[in-house]
This record gives sequence, structure tokens and C-alpha cells, in this order.
Amino acid sequence: MQIITAIKEMQEKIAQYKHNGMTIGFVPTMGFLHEGHLSLVQEAKQKADLVVMSIFVNPLQFGPNEDYDRYPRDIVRDEQLAKNAGVDILFYPEVTEMYKDTRYFHISVSGLVDVLCGSKRPGHFDGVVTVLIKLFNIVLPTYAFFGKKDAQQVAVVMKMVEEFNFPIKIIPVETVREEDGLAKSSRNVYLTSEEKQEATVLYKSLQLAKTLIEEGETNSRSIIEKMTRFIQNHSQGNIDYIEIYSFPNLKPLPNLQGHVLVALAVRFTNVRLIDNILLEI
Repeated sequence: MQIITAIKEMQEKIAQYKHNGMTIGFVPTMGFLHEGHLSLVQEAKQKADLVVMSIFVNPLQFGPNEDYDRYPRDIVRDEQLAKNAGVDILFYPEVTEMYKDTRYFHISVSGLVDVLCGSKRPGHFDGVVTVLIKLFNIVLPTYAFFGKKDAQQVAVVMKMVEEFNFPIKIIPVETVREEDGLAKSSRNVYLTSEEKQEATVLYKSLQLAKTLIEEGETNSRSIIEKMTRFIQNHSQGNIDYIEIYSFPNLKPLPNLQGHVLVALAVRFTNVRLIDNILLEI
């Protein structure tokens, strides 16, 4: 596995591989890798000739009161996990390499971000889109792989690629979970042992919603009310939101039909967790 930290070197390497007709599978991450990230690598290995992973904790997507400074980092561990998973190139730039002292252009996302996490984290997706535009132009991937756990991010990235005419195919990958259903996340390390048990309520409430829908319930408000009661009765977590939208357009669905996203966020003492399910009705 090659480790590259400079943008120019990364671009030169990619140019060589693309000149030889190779397809590039790209897995962008913020590091502290877990099985969810590695499942993206496995998907990339099946699709592409060369797998590139980036590790970059992007400061632009963190708000002033969020956890940028304490976001978990362990590059030595990540390098070994990436190598063992079969990553061909690990791109690991410093913040000063990705962002110069003065930025003359600022990306603003005006659609798809007034719901879910976007409504709770103003400017978050501006930062996500900014770094992805840069990474896509550096890596020039054929395919880019994203976990479905961040469903709003998937929707935003798909629209970004369409609107800016990137010649990239976005491939969403199923959420990887613990045996108890808890979605894998780098932020799970902030849960206490008791909270980690309680956090299974996120997935259980989503399964409750799935069961209700399969039994014929199509009223969003009714499903959300039942999910809310379930979470409140089975954990100390504070519900940030439970919302149901069409996917990938993220439009309200008073009565469920078509591609449906059921998503939620719950706050525990030191961490906010998200999860979702996608259904076809």
C-alpha cells in the first residue's frame, strides 16, 4: 500500500493509472476506521482496478461547538487496517495541504439540507461538499463509495455529482452493524457501557417502524409517535429528531409511498448518534 500526503503526488499517480486504463474506486473517510469503512473497501475492490482511500478529518464540516478537536484519530491503526483490507493508495493530507490560508470560494448547499442533520448542523454540508469537490478533483475516481448510514450525505453527494457533471458513479453501501443492531460508527467510543446497550434502541425503533409499515401503516405522524414512545421508554437518550422523507429527494411524506427514508438522531451524554432505514412501499 502506498501512502501519499501531497496533492500533486496524488494527482500524478492517478494520472499514471488512468493513462493505463485502470478504473479507480474511492473511499473517502475521516479515519478511525471500523468495519463499516472496510465494507466500502470490499465493495470498491469488486468494482474497480485500484482502490484509493482518503483519511482527512475535515474542519469545514464541524460547527463551532462540535467535536472536531476530540474526533477520534489513530493513523497508525488506520494504516494497518487499510493495508489489511486491500487498499492500494492511502491519501492522508494535512489540513494545510487541503486548505490554504485564504479561501476565495465558498460552497453553499441550498437544497436537501433543511431537514435531518442538515437542519441541526448549519453549514455542515457546505463543508462536506467543499471537501468532496476537492477530493474528487484530486483522485478522479470512477466510483465513489458511501455508507447508507449517512443517508442525507448520500443524497447530497448524488445531487452534487449530477449538478456539477462529475463523471463518477456514486455507490451507496449497506450499513454495517454490531450483532445487537447498533450501527458501526467512529463516535461509538464516546458511549459508556450502559449507553452502548441503550443505543440499540435506535435500530430497534427503526425495526418497529418497518414492522408497522409492513402491517399497512402509512401515516408518518403515527409511526413517528410510536417510535418516540419506544425510545423514551427504553433509554435515557434525548431524541434530536425522528423524520420520514422520500429518498433521495428528501421531501415530506405525510402518507408513505415510493422510496422512503426513516431516519433518527439521538443524543447521549457525550455523543449524538444517527441511523436510518430505506424502504420501498
